[in-house]
Amino acid sequence: MMRSKRMIECFALMLVLCSCWSSVNAQLNSTFYDETCPGVFSTVKAAVKQAIANETRMAASLLRLHFHDCFVNGCDGSILLDDTANFTGEKTAGANNNSVRGFDAIDSIKSQVEANCSRVVSCADILAIAARDSVVEVSIYFLQITDLGGPTWSVLVGRRDSTTANFSGANSNLPSPTFSLTELISAFGDQTLSVKDMIALSGGHTIGQARCTTFRSHIYNETNIDSTFATSLQGSCPFSGGDDNLSSIDVQTSTTFDNQYYVNLLSQKGLFHSDQELFNGGSADSQVTTYANNQSSFFADFAEAMVNMGNINPLTGSSGEVRTNCRKINSATINSLVNAPVVYE
Repeated sequence: MMRSKRMIECFALMLVLCSCWSSVNAQLNSTFYDETCPGVFSTVKAAVKQAIANETRMAASLLRLHFHDCFVNGCDGSILLDDTANFTGEKTAGANNNSVRGFDAIDSIKSQVEANCSRVVSCADILAIAARDSVVEVSIYFLQITDLGGPTWSVLVGRRDSTTANFSGANSNLPSPTFSLTELISAFGDQTLSVKDMIALSGGHTIGQARCTTFRSHIYNETNIDSTFATSLQGSCPFSGGDDNLSSIDVQTSTTFDNQYYVNLLSQKGLFHSDQELFNGGSADSQVTTYANNQSSFFADFAEAMVNMGNINPLTGSSGEVRTNCRKINSATINSLVNAPVVYE
């Protein structure tokens, strides 16, 4: 009887220890690939550097991919999936169709990572690393003129890839360029991100371009915009037609990651309605003013917000899979190899 009691107690203790190990193991961390793919960060960095050298706009595209991925079912690489007979992917959802780009660059990065350590690094993690490296790469100007440099952060990894996508979620979860401040706060809050995170992450608009159709109403129909700025945009974005014509979101320094985006808002030169909502007599005004006057403060808060965003509902442990091709789920055969349980001896 005594022996049976001790066995039960030991078994219960083992369950607790296993539970604790699983909980810890499920958390993202910066050393996840130290043993299995130690060169992943340098591989991604070199590939991102080359992609941006080929096209400077790619920095904004890779940053945006990570953002649009995390806001739909969490940071799980679902945005990268092509349509299949079983589900409609997220690429053709309203906020992504003819807008989100950079898929070929991710394909190239993934193939280089696979060549070094096959079936180890998830596409979701590649998106997170590439987003950080893109920001660092287009902040190089500050690395040259100041000891502070541009924003950077330790990317936490260990995500797994989803085996499906969420078309309806991509249509409903992603913030719209027509959103009010209240709607922005709500959309980010739904993803467990604070108002501070939302305002800092919006600074990602300091790089990149946008299509005429996304800001036409703001430059023709609204009053909280500098009239000279609105007129200058109307030349490339006519009242009718030219939907896909591009304009820089930050017209002053569109290829450099800095705080100019917030400086522009103080002068009513936000490209989107949602941009100018951040400085329009509301609760966000103070933080926008701080970032416009203190670039280091923006950099620090942006880095923190990116880590917070990267923690949105990641798949970890035995959930999901590690895709070998970011555009499609693994075959049954590959699934059995990639997702086989690890046996500890």
